[in-house]
Amino acid sequence: MMKVLVAYATRHGSTAGIAERIAAALSAGGHPADAVSVEDAGPVEGYDAVVLGGAAYMFHWLKPALQFARRHQAALAQRPVWLFSSGPLGTADVDAEGKDVRTAARPQEFDELTRTLSPRGERVFFGAYDPDQKPVGLGERLTRAMPAGRELLPEGDFRDWDDIDAWATQIAEELNGLAE
Repeated sequence: MMKVLVAYATRHGSTAGIAERIAAALSAGGHPADAVSVEDAGPVEGYDAVVLGGAAYMFHWLKPALQFARRHQAALAQRPVWLFSSGPLGTADVDAEGKDVRTAARPQEFDELTRTLSPRGERVFFGAYDPDQKPVGLGERLTRAMPAGRELLPEGDFRDWDDIDAWATQIAEELNGLAE
């Protein structure tokens, strides 16, 4: 049994939902897990492993997630770490040019984090968008105001819970191997 911190940064709550689902699956898999926002998370030293996630906007991870990773870099580098991001919207796996939308939406910061933290895995999940929520940040306000805003920000919850559960189960299995 390994205790896991699932820390996340979110703007509208979609990423928090993913983190909570991962924590629930890890706990069900025998590894007690706490889903906590990076703003509320304390030191990682009380945990055996960390899953760190954040929403991505315009190819960048939310700054609080990156700041958390940098602030706790030494401790994170000493334990198993997994990274996730949420952000792409819609149901298409590939874009108009045939590119995998999850690969294209991979936050640029993952390159740095791969070098500094050596994560055991990373995943980009589809997100959710509710146009009734107040926009956060200049980019979101501008995109909403564009004539093609609805196409760029399709309304709906596109999170693939089966994919999220499968990834969390994979992490739990890896943790089982590490705990032996």
